[in-house]
Amino acid sequence: MDLGLKDKVAIVTGSSRGLGLASARALASEGCLVCLCGRTESTLAQARRDVAARAVGDERVVGIAADVSTPHGVKTVIDGTMAAFGGIDILVNNVGLARGATLIDTSDEEWQEAFDQTLFPAIRASRLAVPHMKHRGGGAIVIIASVFGREAGGRMTYNAVKAAEISLGKSLAQQLASSNIRVNSVSPGSILFEGGSWWKRQQENPAGIAEFVKRELPFGVFLAPAALIALLFGDAIIGWYLRVSGL
Repeated sequence: MDLGLKDKVAIVTGSSRGLGLASARALASEGCLVCLCGRTESTLAQARRDVAARAVGDERVVGIAADVSTPHGVKTVIDGTMAAFGGIDILVNNVGLARGATLIDTSDEEWQEAFDQTLFPAIRASRLAVPHMKHRGGGAIVIIASVFGREAGGRMTYNAVKAAEISLGKSLAQQLASSNIRVNSVSPGSILFEGGSWWKRQQENPAGIAEFVKRELPFGVFLAPAALIALLFGDAIIGWYLRVSGL
């Protein structure tokens, strides 16, 4: 299926590995101009080469080293994308981190870190990207939340910021629809990729994780980093929805 994404400009935050990298690969394969970002230059450079191999040309993928938990880092990514490609059509808000334990054992600093590393990057990147999308007549934003933003489980801090991201997505969808900007949140379950938290636990305790998978995951396997996020950006998908809805 042609998703109608050729030459659209896409930013994927936290895209040097995992779901962010998988999303960047999918968007590049669909013909997008893609901006990746991450904090570690060596990992980011490797990811850029990986994604560029799936693009029409090497010049269609850029990697920007930046810490998007800070306002300056987010601005660096947005400005760098504009300098490279001259516009923004797609934004994938993918970064997230939360530490802490129980209510009593989690400090204010850990709570603040959870919001700084997860919710505020999505707010700031969206706020800076939206004017550029409006200038081009529309766009699309996807916020990578989590199943733990909807259900109990996981770290308390992580649950709270992911629930906030889901709510943010609903508010933005309502606000931006009149500007032809679509907003969706995605709530993945447990995802396994090399270097990720589940992968590390699997290395430390293979038998324990195997038992967890058998007990807790309905299909009996971890999810792989999915490329289906690209579908949410496709004009073909929206056209299909309008047709079947009779709109």
